[in-house]
Amino acid sequence: MPPTSKVNILLVDDHPENLVALEAILDGLGQNLVKANSGEETLRRLLLQDFAVILLDVQMPGMDGFETASLIRQRERSRNTPIIFLTAFSNNDNFVFKGYALGAVDYLLKPLDPVILSSKVSVFVDLFKKTTEVQRQAAELAAINAELRQSEERFRSLSASAPLGIFLIDTAGQCTYTNPNCQTICGLKSDESLQASWARCIHAEDRDRILGNLTAKTRFGQSYADEFRIYTPDGGMRWIDVQISPMLSDQRQLLGHVGTVEDVTERKLAESVREQMIREQTARAEAEAANQMKDEFLAIVSHELRTPLNSILGWSQQLLTRKLDSSNTTRALETIHRNAQSQAQLIEDILDVSRIVQGKLKLTIQPVNLVELIKTILETVRPQADTKAIQLETFVDEGLYTVSGDIERLRQIIWNLVSNAIKFTPESGRVEVRLSIVENGESSIASRQEILPSTYFKLSVPHIQLQVIDTGIGIPANFIPYLFDRFRQADSSSTRSYGGLGLGLTIARHLVELHNGSIYAHSEGQDKGATFTVNLPLFRGASSEEARATKDKENFAHEPTLNGMQILLVEDNKDSRDFIKIVLEESGAFVTDVASAKEAINCLEKSSFHVLVSDIGMPEINGYELMRYVRCLEEQQGGKIPAIALTAYARQEDRMEALDAGFQIHISKPIESSELITSVAQLAGLVKVTEIGMMTN
Repeated sequence: MPPTSKVNILLVDDHPENLVALEAILDGLGQNLVKANSGEETLRRLLLQDFAVILLDVQMPGMDGFETASLIRQRERSRNTPIIFLTAFSNNDNFVFKGYALGAVDYLLKPLDPVILSSKVSVFVDLFKKTTEVQRQAAELAAINAELRQSEERFRSLSASAPLGIFLIDTAGQCTYTNPNCQTICGLKSDESLQASWARCIHAEDRDRILGNLTAKTRFGQSYADEFRIYTPDGGMRWIDVQISPMLSDQRQLLGHVGTVEDVTERKLAESVREQMIREQTARAEAEAANQMKDEFLAIVSHELRTPLNSILGWSQQLLTRKLDSSNTTRALETIHRNAQSQAQLIEDILDVSRIVQGKLKLTIQPVNLVELIKTILETVRPQADTKAIQLETFVDEGLYTVSGDIERLRQIIWNLVSNAIKFTPESGRVEVRLSIVENGESSIASRQEILPSTYFKLSVPHIQLQVIDTGIGIPANFIPYLFDRFRQADSSSTRSYGGLGLGLTIARHLVELHNGSIYAHSEGQDKGATFTVNLPLFRGASSEEARATKDKENFAHEPTLNGMQILLVEDNKDSRDFIKIVLEESGAFVTDVASAKEAINCLEKSSFHVLVSDIGMPEINGYELMRYVRCLEEQQGGKIPAIALTAYARQEDRMEALDAGFQIHISKPIESSELITSVAQLAGLVKVTEIGMMTN
């Protein structure tokens, strides 16, 4: 029995309440408490189990404690089991002497002192454990000694005919015995140094490692085992398995070592073939699984892109008939705009995942007030919640909730979690957004909710904890480990009830980790809601003025006019060119639009413009090449004209290439009209950069 295992303690009393009291006193010992309510039951218990100590009540009906103890002592197995008599009726010396005469180790009067009783019992528990351990070790030692004696007797008769090579070496490393097989396998002979013999035959790539390990092990009387390559006397190469064990005297002094040598060449070749097959099978299975997930993901992408496209094309066709009244025309335009935004968001999610895979997703760090950010996000999603009659609530503990991060990426994280909660919560449900400051690894809100995360790592410094809690469909327990994986959805079938690519949580996790935070999810199961928790480091250096300045930047909504501005627009796609031209002209600008870089160069040679707005992906000469050419022109020819790059290439490296080519601002498509107008105004000097904050994408 290992020393740490529980031992049995027998509690005997005919009153159940006394047994409960004893159990309460001794429960703190952490042992196995066995109860009996009579002498007869006590004897039955002793037939099945051994006990470290027996607490035996004296006054019991039928067979009393003394009679029970007498019978216990008559049985060989329990003859030495310690017995502590317990009684509430007599402290007469005759009773005490009778108890001790029956082999009792103690005689205690009720009511019992819990501390004394617990201390006495713990002594016998420790004694029982130590006795058991000594007996176990003695039995093991006896078995080992017997086995060693048998081994010594068998050794001489078996070694000569053994299929293994066997050798003995003394403490100096000199061979004192080798059997015929050992000489055949590796050429090792008696009266030869093991080191010198193997130095001749071990493969050069293994030699230094093998000889170094062998010397280190045998010098200190340790066992040695390894497999390595050797050259055979005929020039071939074989694999051998070598096992070396120390030989010790009765006084544990090292006498030498005994070793075995086995030719395992065929096994090593078979293992190599098997490992190659397993690697190939594993790679094939992983590739098939990855392909299946990607196929499912592509099917979802197709579905999610085609669904809004259906509305866009359908309503567009209806608008072209010019048969819609004013109300339906407005409805058509709103539907087209809404579905186009949906498609744009899907594309942005795919691009974000691409940036994550390539490690190119970057942050623009500044102090961010999470309270204000959450307010703006909740106002954005509230119509979505109201449509389903979902109760949207916020709970914010007192404190300054400022983190150092990228405000747009933080907005993306929170918006994703809140909109997901609304999407997966049925009508008339509830979504809560909770914000708290965690000082010692546990927030007051989290502790009140007793949320136990499934995936979690705790920040060791004070941090801000954001929780989004819903009463929705919940998350299956078997899917939680994969919740933040790419291309994984709990339901990827064509009958799934909820849209989306399943990339939002993958992106959110990566963005949180870029902010040195953690995100985890918890759900009690199907239809029991879900809780998403985000931990972010608390920014200690932010003042209220900084937070207010950040808010002012976020809330800037004034759109300047471009009255009198001369703008050169370069865009090869006619629909896109017409749209951009209308946007700029409605803001008061005069727009010259061309379809190629060559036409743009001709225009610059003939006229002067305030701002150049150019597409990047154009045939023959692209936007980068156009911009490099323009920057080589003289100032009076437009060489220093402010320029904006409009492009569907939205990666960070695309933005850097545009800036390197000479553009001042990079705006990714689809284009927001207000962003384009404000950017043009910024470059033309109509507004200050500080008034509009960061304008580049």
